[in-house]
Amino acid sequence: MDRLLESLDDAPIIDKDGYEYLVHPISNGVPMLDPALLREVVVEVMRTADLDVDKIVAPEAMGIHLATAVSLQTDIPLVVIRKREYGLEGEVSLHQETGYSESEMYINDVEPGDRVAIIDDMLSTGGTLASICTALDDIGAEIRDIVVVMRKVGPSALDETEFEATSLIDITVEDGEVTVH
Repeated sequence: MDRLLESLDDAPIIDKDGYEYLVHPISNGVPMLDPALLREVVVEVMRTADLDVDKIVAPEAMGIHLATAVSLQTDIPLVVIRKREYGLEGEVSLHQETGYSESEMYINDVEPGDRVAIIDDMLSTGGTLASICTALDDIGAEIRDIVVVMRKVGPSALDETEFEATSLIDITVEDGEVTVH
């Protein structure tokens, strides 16, 4: 986890209407994502996650590269929860709100009884993950695990659900600084 910790030192923090937003290679692809950093994170996700599942689920956009790498290493199929509606049979919509945006997302290819692991880059306000968990639960999927690379310490919308996420590292972003806990 040395590369991940070191990468936080140079990660820019921008203000999004009063919300301190960490711009990080794992979460944003900016600054450029070093393959060694991605490899380190993916190996740690695989060590951490319960991958006795039928499908890996990742929200668009920044969970995709992590979940794709885990899928390639484990041969577990990947389902991307998208920001675009396609109108396919069985498509399920959900509304998600974060600290800086809100939108609709869409799930396909998750069936009742599917055992899933959710992989994402960041748990911040928890709005996206809470909405995804609720929708997957409504479908009848069994959420075996939720693993995020980074979690911002503090209350989140996920706290208001029965679901818990495991993070590789916990951070705070305050006054333009990142602190690892």
